Amino acid sequence: MAGFELRDLISAATDNAVRTDRAGGFARPVRKVRMSPVILGGLVRLAETALVAGTGIVSHHAYLEAAERYGAASWVVLAGVVLSSAVAFQAIGAYTSSAVRSLVATMLRIAVAWTSVFICVLALVFLLKAGDSLSRLWLVLWYAAGLGAIALERIGVAVVVARMARSGAFDRRTAIVGGGEPANEIIRALQSQPETGIRIVGIFDDRDDSRSPPVVGGYPKLGTVTDLVEYARTTPLELVIFTLPISAETRLLQMLGKLWVLPIDIRLSAHASKIRLRPRSYSYIGSVPVLDVFDRPIADWDLILKWLFDKVIGSLLIVATLPVLLFAALAVKLDSRGPVLFKQKRYGFNNELVEVFKFRSMYTDMADAGASRLVTRDDPRVTRVGRILRRTSIDELPQLFNVVFTGNLSLVGPRPHALHAKAENQLYDEVVDGYFARHKVKPGITGWAQINGWRGETDTSEKIQKRVECDLFYIENWSIFLDMYVLAMTPISLVNTRSSS
Repeated sequence: MAGFELRDLISAATDNAVRTDRAGGFARPVRKVRMSPVILGGLVRLAETALVAGTGIVSHHAYLEAAERYGAASWVVLAGVVLSSAVAFQAIGAYTSSAVRSLVATMLRIAVAWTSVFICVLALVFLLKAGDSLSRLWLVLWYAAGLGAIALERIGVAVVVARMARSGAFDRRTAIVGGGEPANEIIRALQSQPETGIRIVGIFDDRDDSRSPPVVGGYPKLGTVTDLVEYARTTPLELVIFTLPISAETRLLQMLGKLWVLPIDIRLSAHASKIRLRPRSYSYIGSVPVLDVFDRPIADWDLILKWLFDKVIGSLLIVATLPVLLFAALAVKLDSRGPVLFKQKRYGFNNELVEVFKFRSMYTDMADAGASRLVTRDDPRVTRVGRILRRTSIDELPQLFNVVFTGNLSLVGPRPHALHAKAENQLYDEVVDGYFARHKVKPGITGWAQINGWRGETDTSEKIQKRVECDLFYIENWSIFLDMYVLAMTPISLVNTRSSS
């Protein structure tokens, strides 16, 4: 998951068909497009809202005279039915994962809700004595056409969803932490509800085989919680469910301390817990109650929104900065021998390696692709043009192509660091505890750290600590408005940095 392309918008994980190659000791599943249940429900909701409005307009235009087509009362009723039906369908749970898959039962509930909406409309027309300004024939035709259109749409959705389900498009690859009977119980409960899409990959437990069986509920124990971190880095994984009791506080904290850096959902099973909270305190996987511990920071519709923001704004920025890009490329070429662009491997989303583009700012024979030595002020490896490009951050502009075309960078996010970058002769992850948590989202060209003064050299432990703190703040508080703010403030921060140096 080095970056999300269009086919990945509806995908937060992938199927578990296994390749023959292995990475980190674990078989790596082949990537397949996965449909998020939230996205599926949202798309069906949009389709049915359009059908309700469309059948109302078509019925109105087909059976009424031109003089009657644009009466104010008709538009009020049209808007009222569209909004009321949307609320009614939501209230009966028509867009949950199980409802979308269940054709007959859901269609019966929709028919009742749709009929109720029109009964209410007709009652209001009668009470308000608005029969002279509205056609009851139109309402009857709309009722029949709308119900028929929704029924046909639901049949089509059921066929498509069934085909996708068979291909594993709704599977959520899930690891169980903790063995023994509690794990066995949660496995049985999840297996009895196939509509949840849970696909268990195995068991992880820090206890040895004498205390934790090597096979639980038909699933093997794949290793310890430390092994689970490696597993999640090399294979798609969406969800981790802890079966440990809440009373095992020390063990839970130790394990969560290792797993919180991963971009996955973490849940604590309340299925076998003796502590009973109010129903609203739980979230549910099917009917299995769980407590939410960690969520992926950007998922479902937020992922789509960020993807669109990156592609649209990134494309506009490429067009707007094209003269600067061309002039910088020419200057690099004329100043010293070597390629115009410098490509460097860096850490990306979920610690995967991504290749980022920059304008070359060093002499070719002195280039340091691994960044084992940080660039300092008056560094003899930097060319004359390179000094200007680095000072103005123009050398970063080719990363717009990473955003728009390769998709392994975002416009806003934690800045990707080189593989061997160090602060005070220590690798960054050795300096900052939880350093890799900044890789829970896709890296960006600019970020919260950069607009708050933590750009440039990270040669001391304090600098890298502050940068990581800013990155984690961004991840925990992400919104599209925060991305807009960071992007808008980036030029200002560049000016302020240059004026203060």
